[in-house]
Amino acid sequence: MGVCNSKENHLPPNNKSEETAEQNTSANEMKGTRGSDVISEKLEEVPEVAMNTTNETLWCDNDSNMFYKFVILHSERDIEEAIRIQAMLQNQFHIAPGIIFAEMPCGRHTLQNLEDAVNGSAWTIILLTENFLKETWCEYQTYTCLINSINKQHKYNSVIPLRPANNGLSRARTPLVLQAINALEEGAPAFAQQVETIFQETSYENQKEIWKKERWN
Repeated sequence: MGVCNSKENHLPPNNKSEETAEQNTSANEMKGTRGSDVISEKLEEVPEVAMNTTNETLWCDNDSNMFYKFVILHSERDIEEAIRIQAMLQNQFHIAPGIIFAEMPCGRHTLQNLEDAVNGSAWTIILLTENFLKETWCEYQTYTCLINSINKQHKYNSVIPLRPANNGLSRARTPLVLQAINALEEGAPAFAQQVETIFQETSYENQKEIWKKERWN
């Protein structure tokens, strides 16, 4: 009997039983408050995706290596108008890729989105509508991108006010800091020619290379 007891004492532990016990414990935790915390942590790891009004995927948090040709800064009330201008520039004038500010990722600080939008594109288009004057945020966007274009040499002349045909802001009501910049006016006879003159591929490629170097550094 003594030999038999000795053998039992030297038997290897039952790993299966231990694993099963651990799994049961984990399962119980998932049902309790700790489980809720675990689920929340896992959800936070899922990349955020922004959607437009047609429910198409616009931006993924993992896709941060895209340098856009333009970003459109706009009033919250002018999202549909911004999408229309974006489509026109991309489809009619083949200036792509472009993005509107509403397409920036949700869940991130608005100021960080503004910085990424301005620095991550070659041109910053300010959509001048009557709604533009009704939002303090639009004024802040304007001054931010103008200061950025002054401080960075490669961003010189990269801020483009655009007065759309729909609900466009009159010249007399346009903020003084933007009156000094020649605005694009949709519907004007020289609109198409001005667009082609401004959005030069060489300027885009030059800014893209600088953007890449800044990211590596």
